[in-house]
Amino acid sequence: MAETTTRSHAMGVRRFGRINWLGLATLTQREIMRFMAVWQQTVFAPLMTAGLFVLVFALALGRERGEVMGLPYLVFLGPGILMMTVIQNAFANTSSSITSAKVQGNIVDTLMPPLSAGELLTGYLAGAVARAVLVAMVIGTGMALVAGQGVVHPIWAITFVILGAMLMGGLGILAGIMAQKFDQMAAITNFVITPLSFLSGTFYSVQSLPEPFRTLSHWNPIFYLIDGARYGFTGVSDAPVWRGLAVTLVAVAAVAALAWRWFRSGYRMKA
Repeated sequence: MAETTTRSHAMGVRRFGRINWLGLATLTQREIMRFMAVWQQTVFAPLMTAGLFVLVFALALGRERGEVMGLPYLVFLGPGILMMTVIQNAFANTSSSITSAKVQGNIVDTLMPPLSAGELLTGYLAGAVARAVLVAMVIGTGMALVAGQGVVHPIWAITFVILGAMLMGGLGILAGIMAQKFDQMAAITNFVITPLSFLSGTFYSVQSLPEPFRTLSHWNPIFYLIDGARYGFTGVSDAPVWRGLAVTLVAVAAVAALAWRWFRSGYRMKA
């Protein structure tokens, strides 16, 4: 009996105290292997989508648009498309992982190991960040080869890519927990995530919008991700970059805190 009690106590310390590095690394590896197993869909497909956006908006409309914020339209457009693709992939990585596990009934394989709520959150976000950074590198390389676009402020660009992946990966966790079937997840993606990402200054400067749409755009946290990435690549932004960083950090903290709370309570984690 004493041995059992000691073993349970040790497991409790491992579960709620010290970090379970092995479990965290295993969960992270699983999340990375999930998207790498279908790299044609998770890495190559975003590159093709980004290329089509550039083809349609830049080649078809670029001459008519002229310069935007003092930049050639192709140079202005590139960072926005890169960031939009990054955040969509980060959201898809976590939301599809949790929703699929719930629908297929194997979510218990994630909940049973001695992983704390913080470790679950970190593991899922690590997978989202890995996918987002890989997509950003692929698209960024394509932008450099096709448009000759460099990076003016690489630290800012990397910072906003990682923060964007964390924010949208966290929102993907919340959406995956909320959704009980794929139809519900598709509704969240189509009616929330896609409109927010498209109406965030990806293809235009918000300074060109009339009121009240210009002001409303500044309430969209994704706007600051797009704007921050554009500043990192071109040195030009619609809003002060430090304000964008502050808003993004607050949004990431709020989303992560809610996701941690839901993991800790087990909210809607069983289909």
